[in-house]
Amino acid sequence: MWSDDRACRSLGITLEDVGPGHARLSMRVRDDMVNGHGTCHGGFIFALADTAFGYACNARNERSVAQHCSITFLRPGRLGQMLVATAEERARAGRSGIYDIVVCSADGTVIAEFRGHSRGLGEKFFPG
Repeated sequence: MWSDDRACRSLGITLEDVGPGHARLSMRVRDDMVNGHGTCHGGFIFALADTAFGYACNARNERSVAQHCSITFLRPGRLGQMLVATAEERARAGRSGIYDIVVCSADGTVIAEFRGHSRGLGEKFFPG
């Protein structure tokens, strides 16, 4: 999945850790990510959180997609700031899952909270 993820590479997202039901990714806020307020555009923060969600829910070798996502922005991201998104699985039932993702600055200040609902496709990445 990572080797084919051109979107992550274009945003400078780094995969720090991944395992069944969890993932941690980071992204530095670049000049081309800053909006008219001089802060990180919320779409880039959403993209980071959504990517962490995607890796957490796909880490069991079961192809999953988002069926619903929501985000609450608490503080702005700033130019040059390293943002870290940590995803944790909260529940799984059948092909559905719920994941909470917290986006923080490097010092642990919470920037946004994201909740994602996944839906398994009934397919594997790798046979076996």
